[in-house]
Amino acid sequence: MNLGNNISKSIAKGSFDETYMEKGFFILTYKNDNKNIEVVERNIDSSYIQFHFCTKGEATFVFNHGTYRLPILNDTSLLLYNPQRDLPIHLEVQPNCWLVSLVISLEKFHGLFSQDTSYVTFLSDDNRDKKYYKDGIVSPSMAVVLNQLLSFNLNNSIKPLYYKGKAYEMLSLFFNRSQDANIEQCPFLVDEENVAKLKKAKDIIIAQISEPPTLQELADTIGLSLKKLKEGFKQIYGDSVFSFLFDYKMEVARQLLESGDYNVNEVGLRVGYSTASHFIAAFKKKYGTTPKKYITETN
Repeated sequence: MNLGNNISKSIAKGSFDETYMEKGFFILTYKNDNKNIEVVERNIDSSYIQFHFCTKGEATFVFNHGTYRLPILNDTSLLLYNPQRDLPIHLEVQPNCWLVSLVISLEKFHGLFSQDTSYVTFLSDDNRDKKYYKDGIVSPSMAVVLNQLLSFNLNNSIKPLYYKGKAYEMLSLFFNRSQDANIEQCPFLVDEENVAKLKKAKDIIIAQISEPPTLQELADTIGLSLKKLKEGFKQIYGDSVFSFLFDYKMEVARQLLESGDYNVNEVGLRVGYSTASHFIAAFKKKYGTTPKKYITETN
């Protein structure tokens, strides 16, 4: 597929993390935490409706061999449906971009609203055979659910069940007609400003992975109380600040080890461990094996 002259031929190819929930319904997630544009593709036939959400950065959908391009920006959503032709996903994902996509068959989706199909515009008899595109804003309540999906940190055996519940919650929020609907379970997250502050907190600790600020310093920097930082961060990202940072450090370490460009000591220093023994202990706690053994097992 031609990506256009402005896209380098050396762009890395990526693949979605796919979670199958039930017949005709699955979730795709993708994180480009690298410094290069990455291209991800997935065949989707015309019987499916696609809901795409960008929680960080930006990406571009490419259609018709590059002749049509549709951007999706930070904190926006995009609904795509065309019963007349397949709509395979071809995304150019910019650096530091996170995406979540819900893909559901028309049959499955129609069943969710069968009691009141007029509630969803494109399910009406007049529209169900027409293509449908709709962009929108990711509300604070939707942002919470999306980040819980992207920051999943539970036993993998319950991942499909957890994702299924969150996917239905996302669909409910997406089609909720009340513009005032918000996060009842977390009162101080009732506006975009506070959600933005917590996203900033996450970006700060990621940027300063080797020497992160203290919780109080972080709270002062983003302009929230220590209590609101702790409670809000856990609400959005599903974990404490330190647990989130630990998991992020270990993921970065794993990628650096797999690259083969750094030894164990160098990787440990890059993710903030001053001694190799502390890094080895942390890595083993996360992955159940030492960094050295991990390199051997993955090569």
